[in-house]
Amino acid sequence: MSIKSLFGSYEWGVAWRYLRARRRDGFISVIAGFSFTGIMLGVATLIVVMAVMNGFRQELMGKILGVNGHAFIQPYAESLKDYEAISERVSKVKGVKLAAPIVEGQVLAASQGATSGALVRGVREADLKRFTSVSKNILDGTLDAFDGSEKIAIGRRLAGYLGVGVGDKIKLLSPKGPSTPFGSAPRQKSYEVAALFEVGMSEFDASFVFMPLAEAQLYFDSEGQVALIEVFVDNPDRMDDYAPLIREAVGKPHGLTDWRFRNRTFFGALEVERNVMFLILTMIVLVAALNIISGLTMLVKDKARGIAILRTMGATRGSILSIFIITGAAIGVGGTFVGFLLGLVIAWNVESLRQVVSYFSGAQIFPPELYFLSRLPSDVRASEVIAIVVMALVLSLLATLYPAWRAAKLDPVEALRAE
Repeated sequence: MSIKSLFGSYEWGVAWRYLRARRRDGFISVIAGFSFTGIMLGVATLIVVMAVMNGFRQELMGKILGVNGHAFIQPYAESLKDYEAISERVSKVKGVKLAAPIVEGQVLAASQGATSGALVRGVREADLKRFTSVSKNILDGTLDAFDGSEKIAIGRRLAGYLGVGVGDKIKLLSPKGPSTPFGSAPRQKSYEVAALFEVGMSEFDASFVFMPLAEAQLYFDSEGQVALIEVFVDNPDRMDDYAPLIREAVGKPHGLTDWRFRNRTFFGALEVERNVMFLILTMIVLVAALNIISGLTMLVKDKARGIAILRTMGATRGSILSIFIITGAAIGVGGTFVGFLLGLVIAWNVESLRQVVSYFSGAQIFPPELYFLSRLPSDVRASEVIAIVVMALVLSLLATLYPAWRAAKLDPVEALRAE
């Protein structure tokens, strides 16, 4: 028997009559409506959640790796004094975009009436301008003539905490100062704010202070040396290919770590959360598919007399099977299609919707201090959307098989005798 004969106009017509609500079949129609709504919401929710989770990972990787680098060269014991030569050699490695010497130190930033902890990063002007996460997000001021000055660039949130702007001065206090007969004295010095930047990751915007490398070396008593060399590569996911070449360029037995080691707990937790959310939300689609089974089973029982009459008029078991498969599949396919459209619309406009909800509710949805990012990201991937749609369709079609089989196996004599 061909597919065309199984799903002909006759079968479609009867299935459509069964789908239309009548007063007597109201309860069955309610179950069908819940099944449709469940599949629609399940598919839409899966698409939106997966898009947001992908956006989170993409944005966080871009922000973290855009400021912190992809690989880190650090000395095992002695200080890193020949950093200029090492940086030059590493920067010539194929696939390496930048090798930037860095001096780092924790400080207390203070202005008139406000204080905040901060991380000072001493970096050369040319290297800082190649940190595109910073140089392309300057809100006020400039990085020109940064080297050789006693000026700093700070994040927008840190400037807000301290109540300062471009041209104002802030005092930096470090516990590691000059040695005295009574111990180590704190070091403090005032610096003029040359630029304000906004990376888009609240943790960085609230704590990072960029200072000229030479000035940072003086401030932290590390003249002629740096704490580490940060390496930026073309493709961070290929660090295993770059690592041997970078080690060979370094020449000396220095430690080499990469972004995966430093952030493995964070990104690992994101991946686990993403997979768990997918499994949990898939249950919505599964529950909706089970509702299709219950709805069709009740429909078969309610239409037993009609099925028996159709059989006595010459309808085959294949036709009865097709009628109920079409009836259930219409609910699943319709719900999946509407959920697919709804999910894409929400995923593409999730940040705008967040702002609207925040405005009308008066509550801050997705606070940046908690979620690290200043906006709600979304990255819709075609492969995942296709997988979600296919999964929903398969579950919906599978849910129709048992009730349709029960309808096809119905004995017309027994059904009419029961009436």
